Amino acid sequence: MKAIIEGDSKIRGSVKAPPSKSYTHRAFIAAMLSEGETFIGNPLSSADTEATLKACEAFGAETEEAKGGIIIRGVERLKAPSQPINCRESASTLRFLIPVAALAEGKTVLTGEGSLLNRPVGPLVEALRKIGVKCWSKDGKPPVLVEGPSLRGGEISLPGNVSSQFFSGLIFACPLAERNSEVKVEGRLESKPYVDLTVHVVSRHGVRVEILGDHEAFKIPGGQRYRAAVHKVPGDFSSASFLMAAAALTSEEGLKVEGLNLELQNQPDIEIINVLRGMGARVEAESFHVKVSKGNLRGITFNAEDWPDLVPVVAALACHAEGETRITGAGRLRIKESDRLAALSRELSKMGVKVEEKADGLVLRGGRVHGAEIDPHGDHRIAMACAVAALKAEGETVIFNAECVGKSYPEFFQVLRELGGRVKLVE
Repeated sequence: MKAIIEGDSKIRGSVKAPPSKSYTHRAFIAAMLSEGETFIGNPLSSADTEATLKACEAFGAETEEAKGGIIIRGVERLKAPSQPINCRESASTLRFLIPVAALAEGKTVLTGEGSLLNRPVGPLVEALRKIGVKCWSKDGKPPVLVEGPSLRGGEISLPGNVSSQFFSGLIFACPLAERNSEVKVEGRLESKPYVDLTVHVVSRHGVRVEILGDHEAFKIPGGQRYRAAVHKVPGDFSSASFLMAAAALTSEEGLKVEGLNLELQNQPDIEIINVLRGMGARVEAESFHVKVSKGNLRGITFNAEDWPDLVPVVAALACHAEGETRITGAGRLRIKESDRLAALSRELSKMGVKVEEKADGLVLRGGRVHGAEIDPHGDHRIAMACAVAALKAEGETVIFNAECVGKSYPEFFQVLRELGGRVKLVE
């Protein structure tokens, strides 16, 4: 599918933010590990979250659609699925479930598709092996074989700058280990809000996790039990950030994004509010909605260590901002669905943007932006970022393989059109 976007679009009105992908993943897994029935209201339906739900079913969880959400009946004792678990292209599904699979009786194979087969899991596999878990990977990448039950607990350490998902996976699994565990961070933990969200979700199920210092380690008592809970999945700041950016570029009247819970702490990418204000957009933030209007945008310096998923949207804003925008601390983006730094540099350059690619970031200089033919490299966030930049570009932009947004926000282009974007979808 192609998305054809005409410049000089005007975004306006109100829209409900899509449900949080990060929260949905975590709620599904915590529900699978719980005794009894967990109700999850407003879950996200996307390719990634579907992969996690199917994986939970493969481990024996029962699922049932209910009004406004889904009911998941947990598994008292996990059993390894008879067939490999296909995590599709969802790194969260894969990395969260590697430690969890060590609780299951039998051999579990976790694999995936496309770019996921090149995503690193070696540090997690090696760390688990040091505490007796029977697991193997292919050159530090999927597929991964885990034989259980073999997670007894103990002291484990992992680098903090590869993937916060490693730590989240251990936080899910270690409470069910026989012994206490301490998960140490080598260096600085990046993407802290994502780990904090995991701690928040498991705490809703009665599980205790102690964060030591500034996320220097996690103490996790063993022998715990997950209790059933009720969740209402909040709106997703990560996906909504693209709509907010579109408004910051084009909306005199303003766009109201509803369904965002600003009272819930530790939400990934809530930092977009500070980014937009820092760049000069007009932002009104209330408890459950954010309204964004056009402003005279200026370049900023953005450290992406804790907010890596905001890099594409910041780059899209920078295209039309006065002066220079520096993005740092983003080296991990080279091992996402695409090499996001290289992809952004290549595709935005096609649109006339002056982009300098660094080892761990980008330098962008705002100016005249024109339409182009865009290859999103199979990456949902690259597609959405280029679409936002195209709304204010001169002429027509064509985004190929636009269906890749289905990974996190399947309705993105339709919503953009409903809000006033001059968007046409062609099969």
